[in-house]
Amino acid sequence: MAEGGREVAARTVLQQCLYAKLQVKPPDQDSEAEWAEIHRGLVIYVCFFKGADNAVIPKMVSSLLNVKLSEPDSGKHVSVLDLPGDVLIVPQATLGGRVKGRGMQYHYNAGKEQGMELYSQLVAQCQHVLEDNPKWAEAGAVLRHGTYGNRQVLQLNTNGPYTHLVEF
Repeated sequence: MAEGGREVAARTVLQQCLYAKLQVKPPDQDSEAEWAEIHRGLVIYVCFFKGADNAVIPKMVSSLLNVKLSEPDSGKHVSVLDLPGDVLIVPQATLGGRVKGRGMQYHYNAGKEQGMELYSQLVAQCQHVLEDNPKWAEAGAVLRHGTYGNRQVLQLNTNGPYTHLVEF
């Protein structure tokens, strides 16, 4: 449950980072693994729940890209847009897990097709907002994202455990 007794449509975890590297395609017989890398910026882990629809996406994009979590040299927190910094979006179905006995259950997560569609919309709208921000675009900052539905390996360097949970 989120604030005000309403159902949660999505859960995100935000982590500022100095560097992150996410495996987006595992190695196979014919090719090596593929990776998405970012430098200083923000990692956004996201999970969508049953009942979520595309109406939640604009609010998520605005909140996630404008929240003041990043620390520039001045020490005053700024958004990833104002830093400007890179963004890595990671689909993370485990954020929807609930403990039952000694195991985890994921019955409240959106179905794979619905989750994939919402994730694609989130990535596309974030890209649009970021590219429309002159400061972000001039800095050469990038948006990278993981592959929905795949297990992914993540390497992360941070300047502290500055992790935040945000529900929509």
